[in-house]
Amino acid sequence: MATNIKRKKKAEVMEDDGSMTLTGHLKELRNRLIICAVVFVVGVVVSLAYADRFIDLLTAMGRDYYQFVSIAPQEKLMQYFRVSILAGVVVTVPVAMYNIYAFAKPGLKKNESFFFKLVMLLGLILFCVGVLFAYTLMMPFMLRFLSTGITGAEYIQTTTSIESYVNLCLTMFLIFGCVFEMPLVTIILSKMGIINPTLLKKAKGVAIVLIFLVAAVVTPPDIVSQCMVAGPMVLLYFISIVLSSVFYKPKSEEDDEDEEDEEDE
Repeated sequence: MATNIKRKKKAEVMEDDGSMTLTGHLKELRNRLIICAVVFVVGVVVSLAYADRFIDLLTAMGRDYYQFVSIAPQEKLMQYFRVSILAGVVVTVPVAMYNIYAFAKPGLKKNESFFFKLVMLLGLILFCVGVLFAYTLMMPFMLRFLSTGITGAEYIQTTTSIESYVNLCLTMFLIFGCVFEMPLVTIILSKMGIINPTLLKKAKGVAIVLIFLVAAVVTPPDIVSQCMVAGPMVLLYFISIVLSSVFYKPKSEEDDEDEEDEEDE
């Protein structure tokens, strides 16, 4: 009886040719989502014990220039929950990326599997580099300029609510993390044949103008913050041109390689 049940369950998951059925894929996806959800919840719960240290790390950038206040009764507590949830997301992202790769791996070729791993690893590294750049260089400079860059009216105290400050920090971290993904996006689009180095070189003038417009929209209304965001974006754009020349292949070459692979098989 137990053997028949096992065979029935196996038949629901696997086809006769050894491939997984739709039901099997859905069950695997459900299990991987459950793993990610459990990791997220555990990450949030554990991070709550260290929320005060996370807040200390954030406020360390502007502690010399601002006095932090909690205006609403629940404001301080909500920031503890916010940074804990963010820490839970940070812990979950690598686990989620691994599960995405493991779920897609059976349907990928060897070169596609390598490129998939490269994209995920490079994307994670670039995002972390962007956040680190914002934390160590951009944010301290911007906070100092915003508080002391304009002389006069020294009797005005520079205070800010902890909610506004945390919102600003997290927003800038997210912006710089996404900005530093530009080389990765270029690699993917070049690999797909959508863009090429020639196109990027011709469009660099327009791209630089658009970069400064985007920087003006996403940053506080001062020219220093705008340049602090636009500068790295321009540099990353030129790096993207180099990466595009490395990863871009004309469509004809890709087709010839695919035909050769099929003949070898």
